[in-house]
Amino acid sequence: MSIETIIVFALLVVAMVLFMSDRVSFDVTALIILSTLMLTGIVSPQEGISGFSNAATVTIGAMFVLSEGLRRTGVLRHLSDLFADVGGGSFSLTVGFMMVVIGVVSAFINNTAAVAIFIPVVIGLSNQLGVSASKLLMPLSFASMFGGVCTLIGTSTNILVSSIAESHGAEPFGMFEFTALGLIFAAVGGAYTFFVGIPMIPSRRMGKDLTSDYEMQEYLTDVVLSEESPHVGETVEESALTKDLDLDILQVFRSSREPVQRDREAPLEAGNVLRVRGGVQEIEKMLEREDITLRPARDWYDVDLEGGPDKLVEAVAAPDSALESESIGDVDFPDRFGAVPLAIRRHGTLQQEHLEEVRLSGGDSVLLNIDEERASEIERDPSFVLATEVEVEQYREKRTPIALTILATVVLLAAFDITPIVVSAIAGCVAMVLTGCITTEEAYQAINWKIIFLLAGVIPLGTAMENTGAAGILSATLIDTLGPIGPTAVLSGFFFLSMMLTNIISNQATAALLAPIALQAAESLGVDSRPLLMAITYAASLSFMTPVGYQTNTMIYGPGQYKFTDFTKVGTPLNILLWILATFLIPWIWPF
Repeated sequence: MSIETIIVFALLVVAMVLFMSDRVSFDVTALIILSTLMLTGIVSPQEGISGFSNAATVTIGAMFVLSEGLRRTGVLRHLSDLFADVGGGSFSLTVGFMMVVIGVVSAFINNTAAVAIFIPVVIGLSNQLGVSASKLLMPLSFASMFGGVCTLIGTSTNILVSSIAESHGAEPFGMFEFTALGLIFAAVGGAYTFFVGIPMIPSRRMGKDLTSDYEMQEYLTDVVLSEESPHVGETVEESALTKDLDLDILQVFRSSREPVQRDREAPLEAGNVLRVRGGVQEIEKMLEREDITLRPARDWYDVDLEGGPDKLVEAVAAPDSALESESIGDVDFPDRFGAVPLAIRRHGTLQQEHLEEVRLSGGDSVLLNIDEERASEIERDPSFVLATEVEVEQYREKRTPIALTILATVVLLAAFDITPIVVSAIAGCVAMVLTGCITTEEAYQAINWKIIFLLAGVIPLGTAMENTGAAGILSATLIDTLGPIGPTAVLSGFFFLSMMLTNIISNQATAALLAPIALQAAESLGVDSRPLLMAITYAASLSFMTPVGYQTNTMIYGPGQYKFTDFTKVGTPLNILLWILATFLIPWIWPF
């Protein structure tokens, strides 16, 4: 092997380690790889920056904008409102209808956007049906993945592998080329989820009361200011009452019977009742003070924290958001959203103390006491997904038909080969802005720039693997192992490898790394590359075994109060089932 090949293999190992760890964000990892490839001369500057101008990168960015245009015009909200009406109180009908709707929607827009809208609706439905939300949220995520593999634009990996195939002289994938097998996967996977998966899902999340769900009983108390208190006259914002203590003043009552006051700049008065969140030890320290009186312990419910303008909401840190790895203190919830964090749930574990030091990770659920008038601000922020239904800003409902027409035009232009998908998608974004479906600022905010930079970094890595012969070495190893059995065995090996890698690193990175190897393998075997590329594409988007393998699984992880093993138990048989189906059906639909 040449020194360049050795460097590429070393970079692959480093990339895997960094992708699997939480120490370095995956977009930064991709840029580390990119800069190393250019500095070592393995790829030219033109090849290095080609990922930014790649048709797949641009198209995926455009699809984020188109999806946001549909969300802003209320299309998804109207669909979610149908769940309860169609279900009619029947759990089976509700789940079935929900899975069909999310599957169809996810075939044409970014499925994370759809799931984000449906999460609070599904939790509300579970309360109406008297079942655990855990029984509904996992089917919601799984159905979105089934829908995503039914069209070219259903998931970013489809677009990415299509672009890689085209760059190697193959025909790009058609808009509905995925549909036949995608529908089979959706039917089989949906039936498995409905009849086998749901009974296996534990009832993790029960009840409507967030205060109980987050076990806040020991962390709330009422404090009464005495006449002699030095804090009389101070504002909530400036009060030294909580200085050097892990305490937050949530609400101020002018008297026990008057409505709660939200003004954090109003002066405190003698006799005020302060509702405080704090650690057990911090509350005990307050017992030693003579200028305040602690009221006797009591049972706390949501209604106790939702008086006046206050509301309790559950916000989930979005996967791949700009705030990942930021501490809760740095996010500054009070100034940014008018909210006070009360507790955080991570991987099934609750934390109610020392929240300022906690660093956010995708899937973390944060319980917030928020000014109801500002709840729409966090709902609009792409860094969070609300798991609580709130009254948000009015959707641009008059433009709903326009948004639907734009999306349909984008799909049809690409489906009939009138224009490449990258062209119709960009034109669709421009149309969304010009018609007022979405503002320019909203369009920029809608793009997940971490995904864009990930693609920009890993696409040149694929080029480097081909240029240095690393892809050929890896493909030869796979062929030596499975080739004697036949090309179908090689296809099955690629599906399995892609399926497993996606549960560890991102689906886009998996597709970008394996596609060049598949192309080399097809050339060595003397067969068409399309079946192998299809195996990688489907497998990279069908990740059910872990909560971190796909973004929608991460989004429901906290709200569903799942454990990691819940996904393994339910998802592993499903992945094995689809692997077996793919092994026999892909060569039948796309012959070698």
